[in-house]
Amino acid sequence: MISLKFYIVDVFAEAKYTGNQLAVFPDAANLSTEQMQQIAKEINYSETTFVTSTQTVSEGYNVKIFTPKQELPFAGHPTLGTAYILQKEIIKSSVKEILLNLKVGQIPVKFLDQNGSEKYLWMQQQAPTFHQVLDRHKIAEVLRIESDEIDDCFPIQAVSTGVPFIIVPLKTLESVKRIQVNRDKYFELINTIDAKCILVFCPETYKKENDLNVRVFCDYLGIPEDPATGSANGCLAGYLVQYSYFGKSEINLRVEQGYEINRPSLILLQAEQKGITIDVNVGGRVVMVARGEFV
Repeated sequence: MISLKFYIVDVFAEAKYTGNQLAVFPDAANLSTEQMQQIAKEINYSETTFVTSTQTVSEGYNVKIFTPKQELPFAGHPTLGTAYILQKEIIKSSVKEILLNLKVGQIPVKFLDQNGSEKYLWMQQQAPTFHQVLDRHKIAEVLRIESDEIDDCFPIQAVSTGVPFIIVPLKTLESVKRIQVNRDKYFELINTIDAKCILVFCPETYKKENDLNVRVFCDYLGIPEDPATGSANGCLAGYLVQYSYFGKSEINLRVEQGYEINRPSLILLQAEQKGITIDVNVGGRVVMVARGEFV
């Protein structure tokens, strides 16, 4: 295998060494799927991405996303992080939007000023779809909490904007903090449904300026707990609008994630009911950490 340049960025990060780590290989056209999977396993981040066309195809860049265990059709922080590297290292000029051609389809990423200074990246996800409603007693067993810690005003439901997640509403931050996933019960549960990952959230937060606290568990994909999950939070945004969690059909939120594993992250959510569909946009900062070469 020839030497390969790569970059490491932190996504949904307010500073270096926070948010979710991502390795991006911007010139991977000559790699096989098997080689990409081997590299992703070696890197061992939640995801690693490979740009397989440095020239645009249908106005977008072809990108493949891998966890340490398998390829994904879509994931949030890899989408933003890869767009950032494409702009900085391939295009090398200021742009308003980049299109990524992923397995799930073409995803636009916009570069927008926030508060007149820092650039935030925003991706529009696919319209959410709503699937199985799950029993709270079974979910409580998986999370090792009491069933009355789950907010029964809202359903536990699998939601997808490209990859399905089980959305679980909890009442308090204390309950969120105490979760310790029962792996046997977890694998027993996901063996029967399409959604393989769990997002739990509550309206209490570590920082008063934030609106929700979130944790995401994806042991099936080799990720026991993820520090920042754009795809899952996109599903959450659709869920919040669908069930009027805040009593309205439009949201603009700050979501914190990763605090329990010392990778504090900030994810921005915008969603709005438009006719029979829900528009979902997820945003955050990307910070460059390192560059190197695989030999």
